[in-house]
Amino acid sequence: MRDMKHLFTPSRRISVLCSLLLFLDPRSLLAEPTPAATAAFDTYSRDVEVRLVQQHRSANAFLAAAGLDAERRVRSGELIVERVTPPAGGDFSGALLHHWRGTAFAPGARAADFERLMRDFKSYPQHFAPQVLQARVVAQSGDNLQAWMRVRQHHVITVVMDTTYDITFGQLDVQHGYSLSRSTRIDEIDAPGTSREHALGPSQEHGFLWRLNTYWSYEERDGGLYLQIEAVSLTRAIPSGLGWVIRPYVESIPRESMEFTLRSACSALKK
Repeated sequence: MRDMKHLFTPSRRISVLCSLLLFLDPRSLLAEPTPAATAAFDTYSRDVEVRLVQQHRSANAFLAAAGLDAERRVRSGELIVERVTPPAGGDFSGALLHHWRGTAFAPGARAADFERLMRDFKSYPQHFAPQVLQARVVAQSGDNLQAWMRVRQHHVITVVMDTTYDITFGQLDVQHGYSLSRSTRIDEIDAPGTSREHALGPSQEHGFLWRLNTYWSYEERDGGLYLQIEAVSLTRAIPSGLGWVIRPYVESIPRESMEFTLRSACSALKK
């Protein structure tokens, strides 16, 4: 009996069920977000962006409030990653909304250093490997650009996606800046890196990521650079009956991805 219990530990059950989820026929699930879910995501994102504009106008609250203790913790090298609970409302039927915020501190870094890092897309595969495989600017007009990235996520299973974003960079002064990134296309790639590579159609893909908006705010003070990132994403809802075991796994993905991005950015700034 002891050996049998070992075979069905919680982590083992999650791994098995997530692997099974990958092979569920996408046609039997919701292959695309409903118009209502897409509209709710857009509305929620606009509200986040309005709040960020107001936040960036504040001389004493440029970053989302975290408190003096939080600043002390990040200056000591800790990453603070927290889930933001959306207010009630919005029709997200068939979809899940995820909103996470992460804060870090890069000693000795300057705002100009981070802006150069974020604009240098050709170096993304170097600084953000293994999540970013390829990256390039497709079109640019001043501080507004369109960028393409091939990204890889590995959590029990490996998923490769081609993503396109509209990105805006803003500099409020020499010590304060921000960027807004809104996904315009996300394709799940089958057999990447092989002669059979192709983008899955809406009726084939699994809905691991439908939308992703990313917002950076950065502030230079206290001998370094405070970095804060917020990510708002939309994914397929969890199939009925699997929520009790799949939900913790699904919700861990954006958190772990945010931690990786913050650590990679701080490491690149250190170099």
